[in-house]
Amino acid sequence: MDSAKHAGDAAVAVAKAYGIETMFTLSGGHVFPLYDGAVHEGMRILDVRHEQSAVFAAEATARLTRKPGLAVLTAGPGITNGVSGVATAHFNGSPVVVMGGRAPQSRWGSGALQEMDHPPLLEPITKLAFTSSGADSIGQDVEMAFRTAVAPHRGPVFVDFFMDHLFAPAQMHQAETQTPSPYEPDPDSLARVAGLLAEAERPVVVLGSDVWMDRAEEAARDFVEAWRLPVIPNGQGRGILPAGHELLVTRARGLAFGQADLVIVVGTPLDFRLGYGWFGGKEGAPLARVVHLADAPSQLATHMQPAASAAGDLSLVFWSLATACGDAGVKPSRYASWLSTLSEAAAAAVSGDADLLSADSDPIHPMRVYGELGKVLADDAVVIGDGGDFVSYAGKYVEPRQPGNWLDPGPYGCLGTGLGYSIAARLARPSSQVVLLLGDGAAGFSLMDVDTLVRHNLPVVMVCGNNGMWGLEKHPMQMLYGYDVAAELRPGTRYDQVVTALGGGGELVTKPSEIGPALKRAFDSGVPYMVNIATDPQVAYPRNTTGV
Repeated sequence: MDSAKHAGDAAVAVAKAYGIETMFTLSGGHVFPLYDGAVHEGMRILDVRHEQSAVFAAEATARLTRKPGLAVLTAGPGITNGVSGVATAHFNGSPVVVMGGRAPQSRWGSGALQEMDHPPLLEPITKLAFTSSGADSIGQDVEMAFRTAVAPHRGPVFVDFFMDHLFAPAQMHQAETQTPSPYEPDPDSLARVAGLLAEAERPVVVLGSDVWMDRAEEAARDFVEAWRLPVIPNGQGRGILPAGHELLVTRARGLAFGQADLVIVVGTPLDFRLGYGWFGGKEGAPLARVVHLADAPSQLATHMQPAASAAGDLSLVFWSLATACGDAGVKPSRYASWLSTLSEAAAAAVSGDADLLSADSDPIHPMRVYGELGKVLADDAVVIGDGGDFVSYAGKYVEPRQPGNWLDPGPYGCLGTGLGYSIAARLARPSSQVVLLLGDGAAGFSLMDVDTLVRHNLPVVMVCGNNGMWGLEKHPMQMLYGYDVAAELRPGTRYDQVVTALGGGGELVTKPSEIGPALKRAFDSGVPYMVNIATDPQVAYPRNTTGV
């Protein structure tokens, strides 16, 4: 076994064996040997302006490429600054390895700079959090971190290294990077699901992010098309059925979830986004039976008892379920009229949107922004949402045409993901449009990382819906109390000038007719460019209180 110059070489060599091409980081002396190892291995080092952006970029890399992402954080505040990114990866099931620096073992307990025991802080939001035991074990420890991160159910792993161990000579480690064996679903459980489908008259299928992450998008599409099942996507399940597909009934979501008699939820939790798994019961309909299908047993709902559930590799789940449906005598004709009802409702909703998507109202209605954006988005555009009310409209009116091209913070709901996600998206999809949709509140969390986009020549189009407030809080407070506090931002803030000051481009838009030309200039610019759009502060995204 060859000797490394130092343990940093051994750590980076293992990361490269697991497909890592980019190390996201913010410079810190505790981790210098990891940078030196990256130089020796020819690995890209991309440095950001805040550690949260490094972790968000690593997480988005994992979500876009379906390979692990890597963030390297210096000790103490470097790691605590990255905690929200790790928590987001945890809730999204993103395979991210975070390598941290640690004060020297030889000085441990004597008050060294940034001395902190990090793993106890990270344990609740990782699959594994630990400290490497010595220079010669670092290669093996890094391999364990990556192997754990990519195994079902995927998620983040944290490992930190004593500074003196990283600088010490070490042996290189030959990583064994076998693909985890696919987890076989229980055939009896899938037979029960097929039996429920055979009895159903108003079924709906929800396709979640793990369908994409499990590389099961083709199996999912084949299944719903074969059995003519109406589909509502969730998270990165968006685009598995492209915009305009006859089975895609997103715009009839309320009707579908309110009157369904069977809801099959695949690859996403039964959380607040799905009414905690309670469907049906509207307009005299009984409560729906619920099926939960996941990539690992740990992801199956425990707060309620589904009518059926199964866990396994999601491609195998769809293929086996298709066979079970044939055995159970499932007949799509049984719910053809239900599909027609949902399709007609979805078409009516789209038709009803036409006026607002083209509205010339002054101030600008947020929907007009999406009416114009829809005209210029390419089929392979990567769309990133980072915000509250403004981005909620995107979830409704931006329908991806391909899978894997939608990124939002996920169920943790952490604002500030946008710039880190944009950095990763431009690297992962170099020939695609990358569009970041920002609320003006969200812009305040990470806009300084436009500097990172500029320094690394990563052109991204940013569209800021600027209504001068925390809209997701202001309107509900007004409804509850008749007043609001801590909900105002400065109206008309020139976030576009922040972007230009950092070396990008941008402009302020105040009239509806200016939106389309401004977007064209942004896409044509070849630089990080913000279209800062002043939107109507009186318009609130329409919400209900049930989650469905």
